[in-house]
Amino acid sequence: MVDANTSRRIVRLAGVSPGERVVEIGAGLGSLTLALADAGGDVTAVEIDRHLLPVLRKIVEPHGVTVVEGDAMALDWSGLLGEGPWKLVANLPYNLATPLVADLLDGVPAITDLLVLVQREVAERLAAGPGSGAYGAVSVKVRYWATAAVVGRVPATVFVPKPNVESALVRITRRPGGPLVPASVVGPERLFAVVRAGFAHRRKMLRGALSGTVAPEAFEEAGVKPTARAEELDVEEWGRLAAWPAP
Repeated sequence: MVDANTSRRIVRLAGVSPGERVVEIGAGLGSLTLALADAGGDVTAVEIDRHLLPVLRKIVEPHGVTVVEGDAMALDWSGLLGEGPWKLVANLPYNLATPLVADLLDGVPAITDLLVLVQREVAERLAAGPGSGAYGAVSVKVRYWATAAVVGRVPATVFVPKPNVESALVRITRRPGGPLVPASVVGPERLFAVVRAGFAHRRKMLRGALSGTVAPEAFEEAGVKPTARAEELDVEEWGRLAAWPAP
């Protein structure tokens, strides 16, 4: 991303205030990094490309930015960030956006707010609700931990090289009270095993898609129609189904 106005727009949408701790993933040559620092953020920039690191450090370290070399999918996030709150503001690689956001929500509670620039279709999936064509397993994951909304589009012309896809900004805010379905009701491992099974056969009715995963009597107990399909269920309904013992 090479457009300074877009960087400033992203910072405004992220609501970065002076002194707030902000982590950026994939800082590149520092366009967004500098905008975050100019807003007064206490910025930690993560970059994996060893060829870019010397240039990045030269550009942003004079502005008080801490540069960390590392792979965001393999970082010791708790060691790097410690306790929260932190904001994550990033232009995420298209192929890593979905698993990275899911991993951060699952395992890095110090990050309480995210504003990420991703492929438009990915943004729509992250923010989708029940009944939407974009609603899938990752949508349930996001809604389990947080609230989310698409807050803007970004044209391809602000990138070099220019991508062949549309991009969008999605804001994700972690629920301060913890996940929507408490672990005392059903643990996340069981819950998302059921969710993945349901969406693996999303055109099937749930009684077929979840055969062998959820007992037949669970539907009545959970108040879920066995003829429903995966995209119709909200997080609480998935939780009630998953809470029933496996057959």
